[in-house]
Amino acid sequence: ISTFESNIRGTWGILEASRRSPGVQQVVVASSDKAYGTQPELPYTEEMPLLAHHPYDVSKACADMLATSYHMTFGVPVCVTRCGNFFGPGDTNWNRLVPGTIRSLLRGIRPLIRSDGTPIRDYLYVVDGALAYLQLAQAMSQDPSLVGQTFNFSTESEVAAIDFARLIAEVVGRPDLEPDVRAVANNEIPHQYLSAKKARELLNWAPHYTIQHAMETTVSWYRDYLVEDRSH
Repeated sequence: ISTFESNIRGTWGILEASRRSPGVQQVVVASSDKAYGTQPELPYTEEMPLLAHHPYDVSKACADMLATSYHMTFGVPVCVTRCGNFFGPGDTNWNRLVPGTIRSLLRGIRPLIRSDGTPIRDYLYVVDGALAYLQLAQAMSQDPSLVGQTFNFSTESEVAAIDFARLIAEVVGRPDLEPDVRAVANNEIPHQYLSAKKARELLNWAPHYTIQHAMETTVSWYRDYLVEDRSH
């Protein structure tokens, strides 16, 4: 229920406020690749139907459809973005792969992977995500034909969870700590990654950071954060 409240009610609340506020010039709805659900072909493209089934995925698909509805019906100047898995400084949800893995490695503990390690995802540095939203909003202001459209943002590199955990271990400097694979996670979409061709061609968009550089910056932040956290 909290997921539906945040992502569905929260989205229509913002869209309704925007509809009643003529000063709002651009609205960017931050959706997710999860809205696509399990597709027979990959990578995900913006033309694919939304085949979401699980609660988070459905909440994002609903948000997307609400955005489209408000644009088509009321002319709200909105675009939808779909990104892969964000990572970067500031995320303290230790159940997520990147924060949990980094914290474990810095504590000298084998990182825990709740899936069987094989789910494929693409990962996007949170700063690149924020810059993508801003670039899209600016493009919308300059080219009204973009309004109402959906854009994928992705590094277009796919990686298995266990391989991403090993990459993190290399950056942390603890490649000796092999992931502890539990294979207990349910309702995982097995293979997800996005095509960013449309964003590249229409927005001239590209990520600013390589995964390696982004992960080094992220690990550095967690080193400082966890030291400070222990001092309190």
